[in-house]
Amino acid sequence: MTRRIAVIGAGAAGLCAARHLKADGHDVTIYEIGTRIGGLWVYENDNGMSPAYKSLHVNSETAVTAYADHPFAPGTPLYPDHAQMTDYLESYADRFDLRGLIRLNARVLSVVSEGGGWRLSTKDDTLRYDAVVVGSGHQSVPRHPPFRDDFTGDYIHSHAYRAPEPFRDKRVLVVGIGNSACDIAAEICTQTAHTVIAARSPVLLMPRMFLGVPTSRVLGKLEKSWMPWPLRRAIRGAIARMAHGTMEQWGFRTPKSRTHPAGHHLLIGQFIWNRITARPGVAAVTGQQVTFDDGSTDRFDAMIAATGYHVETPFLPDRLAPMDGDWPALYHRVVKPGARGLYYMGFFNVSGGGNIRIDAIS
Repeated sequence: MTRRIAVIGAGAAGLCAARHLKADGHDVTIYEIGTRIGGLWVYENDNGMSPAYKSLHVNSETAVTAYADHPFAPGTPLYPDHAQMTDYLESYADRFDLRGLIRLNARVLSVVSEGGGWRLSTKDDTLRYDAVVVGSGHQSVPRHPPFRDDFTGDYIHSHAYRAPEPFRDKRVLVVGIGNSACDIAAEICTQTAHTVIAARSPVLLMPRMFLGVPTSRVLGKLEKSWMPWPLRRAIRGAIARMAHGTMEQWGFRTPKSRTHPAGHHLLIGQFIWNRITARPGVAAVTGQQVTFDDGSTDRFDAMIAATGYHVETPFLPDRLAPMDGDWPALYHRVVKPGARGLYYMGFFNVSGGGNIRIDAIS
């Protein structure tokens, strides 16, 4: 039976949902707030939601990044940049004839349950759908640290970072130790007077390549689905130590529980050249002086907070939000219990990459 289905977002998740719903014979409309498709990979996306910076590359190799039914073009690097990812998503839309389904510059204002279906409103019209798929992403609303307003130097969230030149000759503190923090610190330290990473949590810095191949392939051979996480963590820890030594020798702490790995292919080299140093979490900020959890202090001209994102769906009532605090309130990360016909796509982050593949499975 053909159903009318709205898909919110024309990024990797939304395009994937639309492709498979269209193939199943449904009447699909994609709503995109901006004028481009590609979501977070579009540099300077006019939808205001993309965190892409000039040097951004995907963290997972093409073999696990691509949709299973649409490989990257021959000659694409192992780790494509944001422009190549945007081209890839546009080619996906063209291959499966999705462009005609997309309404660009169409901000969804509200989605309301009505008579067994859903009423969706934009500034231009209100339409009824049998189901709604939310693929608007989870990396568009910055989560700022509590000491943001106490810092009197230059401050930005990593969402607003684009290039290192504005930080030339400054002392810069990067708060966080996720992939964005590692990318930004490894890049800006080539311009700054000095760069410090403040890592509140333990971290496992994984090499992008190991024994001449992408680390994800090595883990794919060594890790099995039946393995408990302590064993998987031991395998990853062994690879990290063989590649980089212990986390402690670079000023970090080795994780003792499940955690999302991070890293950058140049980061450890920047530590070796003393362009970057690591400190523990931030305890207090007074003006431009920062006190760390170990009691040490330092003065900074600028701060970049790579402190993650809030997941917000302002067009939905709070009771239908995908998160309960910091935890997904979704069955299999897709279905909102008690909300028939409302689905979420892409509200997860896969260790080692493969988010696009999981979108397709969803």
